Amino acid sequence: MSMTEKIIRVLLAKPGLDGHDRGIKVIAAALRDAGMEVIYTGLRQTPTMIAEAAAQEDVDAVGVSILSGAHMTLFPAIRAKLDERGATDMILFGGGIIPDDDIKALESQGIHKLFGPGTSTDDIVGYIRSAVAQKAQDEPII
Repeated sequence: MSMTEKIIRVLLAKPGLDGHDRGIKVIAAALRDAGMEVIYTGLRQTPTMIAEAAAQEDVDAVGVSILSGAHMTLFPAIRAKLDERGATDMILFGGGIIPDDDIKALESQGIHKLFGPGTSTDDIVGYIRSAVAQKAQDEPII
């Protein structure tokens, strides 16, 4: 990384009542190992808490892990709370046990990318780097 290259800042969160945090801790370590700055808010965060922390920390991306089955409620609520704070271009990605049809529906609602079980950490790191670079060039994030 050159001296002028900006360090990517990512906020990671576990919304709702899901207490399974091993996966998100693995993601946090992988992102840190890749040179990103990671803010992990911990368990049982509300969409409002996540959006407030993301805005306060001025992160490039928000990553959310949902294994509780509440993904169709929580992801749109987090997107709405980010948008309310003017963070309409903030990258929102996540993972969990999410059926393919639900992934398509969520991605059509402004959740940029959803990863399923077994996704390699290299794929997640690569996606974040690519999405942040696209955002910096004012290109649509895919």
